[in-house]
Amino acid sequence: MATIGELKNQYHQLDQELSWKSEEAIESSCLLAFNYEYTDQDTEVKIDTDEFTAVCPWTGLPDYGTLYIDYIPSSSCIELKSLKFYLLSYRDVGIVQEHAVNRILNDLVDLCKPKSMKITLDYKTRGGIHTSVSVEHNT
Repeated sequence: MATIGELKNQYHQLDQELSWKSEEAIESSCLLAFNYEYTDQDTEVKIDTDEFTAVCPWTGLPDYGTLYIDYIPSSSCIELKSLKFYLLSYRDVGIVQEHAVNRILNDLVDLCKPKSMKITLDYKTRGGIHTSVSVEHNT
C-alpha cells in the first residue's frame, strides 16, 4: 500500500488523457417536429431528463445534469425520440455548461419556432460547486 507521499508522486506521474469531440459532433439534423393543431392555445409543454451528459473541454471529465425544456408551441412540437438522439450526441462533446444550454436553445428554436422557450441545465455538483444555467427565447 502506498503512503500519501508516494501516492501523490504517482498521481503527478499519471499520463492519462481523455479524448472528446468538438461541437461539430452535435447531431441537430436528427431533430424532428410535428404539426401542432391547437395554435390558438398557449399550451405549455414541459420536458425533462436527468440523463444529460457532456464533457469538460479542458479535462474531458463528464458533466452530468438534468435538462428542463419548457415551451409554448407555435405551429410545431418537438418529437421526443429524436430529442433523445440529439441529446445523446452531446455525450462525448467538450462544451462548457453555458454554451451547452445556449446551443440546445438555438437548435430547438430553429426546429420548432416556439412562441416561447426556456432551457435550464441543472448540473450535478462537481468539486463542491453546483451550477444551474438557464436561457430563454421569446417571440
